[in-house]
Amino acid sequence: MSTQKTIQLKIRRQDGPNKLSRWEEFEISYRPNMNVISCLMDIQKNPVNAQGEKTNPVVWECNCLEEVCGACTMIINGQARQSCSALVDQLQQPIVLEPLTKFPLIRDLMVDRALMFENLKKVHAWIDIDGTYDLGSGPRMAEVKRQWAYELSKCMTCGCCMQACPQVNPRSKFIGPAAISQVRLFNAHPSGEMYKHERLKALLDEGGISDCGNAQNCIRACPKQIPLTTSIADLNKETNKFALTYWLNK
Repeated sequence: MSTQKTIQLKIRRQDGPNKLSRWEEFEISYRPNMNVISCLMDIQKNPVNAQGEKTNPVVWECNCLEEVCGACTMIINGQARQSCSALVDQLQQPIVLEPLTKFPLIRDLMVDRALMFENLKKVHAWIDIDGTYDLGSGPRMAEVKRQWAYELSKCMTCGCCMQACPQVNPRSKFIGPAAISQVRLFNAHPSGEMYKHERLKALLDEGGISDCGNAQNCIRACPKQIPLTTSIADLNKETNKFALTYWLNK
């Protein structure tokens, strides 16, 4: 009798956006220090399910494999997280894998997170550079400000905060905590500050900061422990001041 240790996975599969979903189980050989991505790679090399039936390889997305890009985010045992840093030895089996539900499904575990990047465009989440010539060193930030701003810069647009937020749903246009936090980051930068009012104005539009229900799920879901609720509270104050000033100057 074989005593080789195995890993059981239960994966929600769907062949396309308008197709019916189904569950499919897999059993693969265990190796030390495996993560969920390595399990999916093993299935890709030999796409045979637990019943011994040949099947299509599971579709998923990954890139950096070191919890920086956010591309491999999926729901693992009921929690949105990165599959590259989800170690098999720390997971209860069967390991249940599902796609994020707050984004359009492409296939199986792969979703389209374009919404998050469109939201970053709405709030002008970048710093404009004039020309292609050397502009020299930029203005320096005070070290105290740089330290908390650096924490905001860790955002990898993974979608965990969007997945956890009850305000992100088909009935709402809420841009989500990630984009709001990036407004605070770029407004704090000496060069980014020139577009401060443009970003605050975007937060006052439909789907902006007023749509936040203060559930505070986002800060618990963020894998980088970014102080998202602190950013939301700070920008609530800033947008109110900006709205009042704009109204008085009309």
